[in-house]
Amino acid sequence: MKTAVIGVGHLGRSHARIYSETKGIEQVGVCDILKKEADEVARQNNTSAFYDYRKLLDRVEAVSIVVPTKLHYKIAMDFIRHKVHVLIEKPITENLSQADKLLKAAKKNNVILQVGHIERFNAAVKALKKIIDKPKFIECHRLGSYQPRGTDVGVVLDLMIHDIDIILHLVKSSVKKLDAVGVSVLSPHEDIANARLFFANKAVCNITASRVSREIVRKIRIFQKNTYISLDYVSQEALIYRKKNGKIEKTSINIQKQEPLKAEIQSFLSCIKMKKRPVVSGEDARLALKTAFDILRKIGGTKKCQKR
Repeated sequence: MKTAVIGVGHLGRSHARIYSETKGIEQVGVCDILKKEADEVARQNNTSAFYDYRKLLDRVEAVSIVVPTKLHYKIAMDFIRHKVHVLIEKPITENLSQADKLLKAAKKNNVILQVGHIERFNAAVKALKKIIDKPKFIECHRLGSYQPRGTDVGVVLDLMIHDIDIILHLVKSSVKKLDAVGVSVLSPHEDIANARLFFANKAVCNITASRVSREIVRKIRIFQKNTYISLDYVSQEALIYRKKNGKIEKTSINIQKQEPLKAEIQSFLSCIKMKKRPVVSGEDARLALKTAFDILRKIGGTKKCQKR
């Protein structure tokens, strides 16, 4: 299968490395408008450098799009119309109207559209599938230090959207009400935010995201009947506390640790070969984006969330 990576910044470099290490894959090239970056990553992965993604439209069968959010729609649509399968980083697009058009185009052209909500491929998250049963309360903390890259959007679309997707995946119910607050500290957008989601099935979720913290924290805590589960995304470790015979017993989950991005790309390639629905479909990503925009409206954030 012939592939390429569009955008070889911090994350795009990892995409390029994984494609180059994957058997049965011919990485036709890597593309970036910054010539020096494209040349360097091309050399590292024994492939060709491109500076205009349009020159790859007729040369590849699948592509990773790892560029700023504002460019997602245009680039993804061009590849989809050329019947190229697309793995696009989150958030899927700038607004819901663009997301709807990509979904429609992908269906029309019979191509896979997968979105990079990478935590779905975290080994600890996958290990929880058989344990989660009607969660009643979920608490998420995703904290990190300020990085200039990624600040074209606020912390809700940059970080919190990961947990939004995971929560929607676990709860499997519609959001009936939400409250949210957020403030700008170091960028024009919100840099720290908190949201509380109330679901139709009575589940409640509290989410905090920050990019102005000293330490990196990526944790989710899930409470369900007689069970409390604590999961650390970074260490890929999970603990279960269960009530048995009037006592609390603590056990750890046996997890086969792996690189989430590698698992994500391998799943993308498998979906193409097997012609099956992606783990994180365009529809899943659209729902996460809609929920993120609902949170931003409560905060009074980006005007783009008003666009349909």
